Amino acid sequence: MGQQENIAATEKFGAAVNGGDFAVFPEVMAAGIVDHDPAPDQGPGPEGFVAFFETFRAGFPDLAVEVEQMVADEEHVAFAYTITGTHRGEFQGVAPNGKPIRARGMQIARFEDGKMVERWGSSDELGIMKQIGGVATVTG
Repeated sequence: MGQQENIAATEKFGAAVNGGDFAVFPEVMAAGIVDHDPAPDQGPGPEGFVAFFETFRAGFPDLAVEVEQMVADEEHVAFAYTITGTHRGEFQGVAPNGKPIRARGMQIARFEDGKMVERWGSSDELGIMKQIGGVATVTG
């Protein structure tokens, strides 16, 4: 497996996130995937990713992740992205309020045999919480 297969797996992962069909996660992630930067309350393995994205999509049913820039080599795929959505369900204890969100993030994944085995990344979680009113903002 190589660069093109890793990019294809990444694109399949992204399509699953955007479409809400997480059944493909075990196809593109190793059972023992190590997430060096898990989301709040995210469990281990592909099941942890499924649980997180189910919760995220419940809070933002129109969740969309748009890749802005991608680079890859034979072992890694890295990309910068923008998340958008509308707060229509409870998310991290914040009741739905119909507010839109827009946040940036980055991810680097390492692949073996066409499956993601390690992930590093960061999304602007604080920015999302500020946009939906889950964190007070200071003005002055």
